[in-house]
Amino acid sequence: MIFRQLFDHESCTYTYLLASRRGGEALLIDPVLDRVNRYVQLLEELDLRLVKAIDTHLHADHVTGLGALRDRTRCVTVMGQHSRADVVAMRVGDGDRIDCEGLSLEVMYTPGHTDDSNCYRLDNMVFTGDTLLIRGTGRTDFQHGDARAQYDSLFNRLLKLPEDTLVYPGHDYKGDSVSTIWEERRHNPRLQVGSADEYAALMAGLNLPNPRMMDVAVPSNMKIGLPQQEIEARGWVVSVAEALALLGRPDVVFVDLRDRAERARHGVIAGSLHAPYASIADEVGKGGVLHELVAATGKRLVFYCAYGERSAMAVEMAQQAGLASVCHLAGGVDAWKVAGAPVVQP
Repeated sequence: MIFRQLFDHESCTYTYLLASRRGGEALLIDPVLDRVNRYVQLLEELDLRLVKAIDTHLHADHVTGLGALRDRTRCVTVMGQHSRADVVAMRVGDGDRIDCEGLSLEVMYTPGHTDDSNCYRLDNMVFTGDTLLIRGTGRTDFQHGDARAQYDSLFNRLLKLPEDTLVYPGHDYKGDSVSTIWEERRHNPRLQVGSADEYAALMAGLNLPNPRMMDVAVPSNMKIGLPQQEIEARGWVVSVAEALALLGRPDVVFVDLRDRAERARHGVIAGSLHAPYASIADEVGKGGVLHELVAATGKRLVFYCAYGERSAMAVEMAQQAGLASVCHLAGGVDAWKVAGAPVVQP
């Protein structure tokens, strides 16, 4: 496995690069905007293709690199389902899996630092964001933080992992890079408490100043969605009402770009094909299955995903590949279900 721990000195943020092999797919956890050029360079040096960029929560101390990485690499942006970010391509909940060629991260919903905080577990490693730090824990006094919720996340979730689990935090301010559950259970001063009330009192007495970039970072990190007006202006978009009118027509094929776990959790539009977004560039290119399907039958393709971000990028790729009859569903399955349109289990 390829594993790199990258550090941003300005915000003391750790970003993690993971891949199962050279020349394969990769994901990044907690990328920082100012370091995007370095991430792209490293991906090129290791011959990796970024397919997912993940934030553990809505950050207040730095501007996320999610949007910039999406624009440069067409990767999928991922955050928790409780996040107030305007648009991310994939929202995940407790127990979900985030897959990346040969790797599968388990999502652990761990509110407390913020109400959208998640940790991500891979084998004997856990990426804890700001929930659990090395000899510390994330503050709970803004962004809907809750010390009692964090106590539950720590003591009833993270600290119940095997003791040899490696802890990789989202920040460190002392020069440490990795710990274990065993170490933190015994030596983290904030975990030497006997109850949620005692922990809440400890956190209430910290009296920390707000992060220096908070007034800039939080608004910026809530506005990372892919602008889709240009694609709409080109006529490459169908509304839910228009898509319903196309459903069942023999000359139209709906194509679901979501991962398998998303399809199982949220249902699919009846009769649609499954073409995961990670492989869509190959599928719409000459010789790809979807390219040849359109060439042979003249069928119109309607891409859809969870919220419209992946399908907007996919329809642009398809149009560039010469598939003029391809469009996408505005708002994705989320808008489809809000309108009361039917879904079925895959």
